[in-house]
Amino acid sequence: MRGSKEDAVDYKFSNGDEDQQFDDDGKLKNWSFSLNESGTVWTASAHIITSIIGTGVLSLAWGTAQLGWAGGLVTLVTFSFITYYTSNLLADCYRFPDPVTGKRNHSYMEEVRANLGRVNCIACGIVQYANLSGMVIGYTISASISMVAVHKSNCFHTKGHSASCKFSNNPYMIGLGIFEIFLSQIPNFHKLTYLSTIAAIMSFGYSSIGIGLALARIISGKGGSTTLTGVEVGLDVTVADKVWRTCRALGDIAFTYSFSAVLVEIQDTLKSEPPENKVMKKANAISVFTTTTFYMMCGTLGYAAFGNDAPGNMLTGFGFYEPFWLVDLANIFIVIHLAGAYQVFTQPVYLLIESSAQKKWPNSMFVNSEYPIKIGNKTVLSLNLLRLTARTMFVVLATTLAMAMPFFNDFLALLGSIGFWPLTVYFPVEMHIAQRKIKRRSMKWCMLQLLNFLCLLVSLAAAAGSIQGVSQGLRTSKPFQYKV
Repeated sequence: MRGSKEDAVDYKFSNGDEDQQFDDDGKLKNWSFSLNESGTVWTASAHIITSIIGTGVLSLAWGTAQLGWAGGLVTLVTFSFITYYTSNLLADCYRFPDPVTGKRNHSYMEEVRANLGRVNCIACGIVQYANLSGMVIGYTISASISMVAVHKSNCFHTKGHSASCKFSNNPYMIGLGIFEIFLSQIPNFHKLTYLSTIAAIMSFGYSSIGIGLALARIISGKGGSTTLTGVEVGLDVTVADKVWRTCRALGDIAFTYSFSAVLVEIQDTLKSEPPENKVMKKANAISVFTTTTFYMMCGTLGYAAFGNDAPGNMLTGFGFYEPFWLVDLANIFIVIHLAGAYQVFTQPVYLLIESSAQKKWPNSMFVNSEYPIKIGNKTVLSLNLLRLTARTMFVVLATTLAMAMPFFNDFLALLGSIGFWPLTVYFPVEMHIAQRKIKRRSMKWCMLQLLNFLCLLVSLAAAAGSIQGVSQGLRTSKPFQYKV
């Protein structure tokens, strides 16, 4: 049964428009953390591209080098099709029981609870929020590496190529954390549209620079040695290293397609007309096609440029010297993009914390009161004490953890392996089976379970490889003392 206005708690809204306080399910729309359903296919695409094109795109040259021309291209295309297919399944489960006329599910957990029950809902929540928090840690690490790269490049340019230019990541992580504390006061996805659009443009910017530099390297005849199967056993690596690297490469590529963790929350921003699932499918198609095109160019041209010696971050392979200004620009683009993507991935976490607090303490001024900051008669910002303290504590914790474990490729692979199978494949497939009442052991049921099983194997292999890589990193570097 849908809720009613009479059942909702009476809150004061800054716009004073009582008709806008409730969505089409009669659910209270407290703008401090709920979503205003006014998004379009383009705003959804911007949010998806911001979340999907991360710095993982810069590791695709390394991933292709481990898998070779054959394995790299097949893996990229396969993951893109799987992600697109299962994302559409997830979009159809947004309303329950009917994809068009059913009741809205405002989060991934609500969607799983409606279709699969409480136990699966709890499991989904653990995986989803661990993955989102891990993404934030990974983005903090990646952004600091790019900031250090700019500092290092300018150091070499000023003091000469023989200068000792090594810098700690920690000040940059702290600086980013302080900046994110301010950005974290943006209340919800709807208010993130401009930030997501800027971040999406930045992602295209640094990807294009990487592609351009790789192409220039190939044309100049400085391309690396490539093979059909990637790094060669006996020549480049041992058999064991080849296996571990292959597993980590699968995790890296899986990571580059990870946006299911925020898909439902993005869909919750869409208007009711036309139906949200149809709009979301269009956004999925636009985003996956666009990103796969860039991924293919980054992976193939990066591999052709560096060969089997491709670095974990493609931009670092071009050195810190000339054209230093162009590499600096790409790294600045990365930092701007990650600052926006950070907020996209943390919004569901903030929503969980704040909505849970509101349910538990519905009459608390600390939880519910808004304090508008005005310029003239216009409200430019509304502060909430819970939002200020909880989000600040989250950013501080994420920054501290990032400083304690500053690994790049292996950490990306671990995040990809943790989040890819359950969030991108398992829950969408199982909800689709439940929603459409697909009979056990029917042809479609068997094919869906085969997809489930194969993706589980990929995730397990990627997790094993990334854990091995992280353990090596722990032996070779000290927490809080990482320098590049």
